[in-house]
Amino acid sequence: MVSKKVLIVYAHQSSGSFNSAAKDAVVEVLTAKGYVVEVSDLYAMTFKATATAEDITGKVKNADHFCYGEETKLAWEAGTLTADITEEQRKLTEADLVIFQFPMYWFTVPAIMKGWMDRVLTLGFAFTHEKRYSQGIFKDKKAMLSFTTGSQESMFSANGINGDMNVTLWPLQNGILHYCGFQVLAPQIFWAPSHVSSEARGTMLEGWRTRMQGLLGENPLAFTPLDCFDGEKGYQLKPEVHEKHAAKEFGLTVGTHLGKALPPNNQMKAGV
Repeated sequence: MVSKKVLIVYAHQSSGSFNSAAKDAVVEVLTAKGYVVEVSDLYAMTFKATATAEDITGKVKNADHFCYGEETKLAWEAGTLTADITEEQRKLTEADLVIFQFPMYWFTVPAIMKGWMDRVLTLGFAFTHEKRYSQGIFKDKKAMLSFTTGSQESMFSANGINGDMNVTLWPLQNGILHYCGFQVLAPQIFWAPSHVSSEARGTMLEGWRTRMQGLLGENPLAFTPLDCFDGEKGYQLKPEVHEKHAAKEFGLTVGTHLGKALPPNNQMKAGV
């Protein structure tokens, strides 16, 4: 039987950090289960964060008006993307599951990880106009976010000062991961580990280790399928879908909520 492959895209500069411990736990537990685990340690790799014309080794189509998406698609087709991008694309192609491990910076991923997403998930390789969302290129792969916060969980609640974490996660989980077709597993959130005791941090890690025992068998988060939207009318939700959900208390997702109350935990737990 071919071993499952897991890619960890990791962004933290300190080997003594909680994020490092969370990453090491994945490597230890999943390797012991027989998975092949590969880590892209972005800071150790000094991975370039900026998406620029220097990402192409050959000639570009239009140097006077450089369009990154179009030019990198052509370069991907021609095999002229830089070696750091093609190596990460190789890892991603081989992976059954991708885990992004990071500390949340300014309600999103660190710049170096956003750079990985900008540069590695090129047009053509990771998505096309025809192949995206539920019909995306990576629909047979799973992906998830695993991250630490600087704020307590209560601050990311619907009534909290930071706002609903479900809304915070929508751009990352829907706009990047699901957009490329990934089946998105519920995030693993470590709430403010720097503000709790070492015992509490140990409990967090044990919970993560326990979850990993069945991680690849988990059901993914639910996103509204692409065919529920009318492509000829600006990808608006079809009337029959509106009608089906008219009597329901909550909207479909935090991103498509139909003027209703936001559905609780739809970006944080599967099956809700």
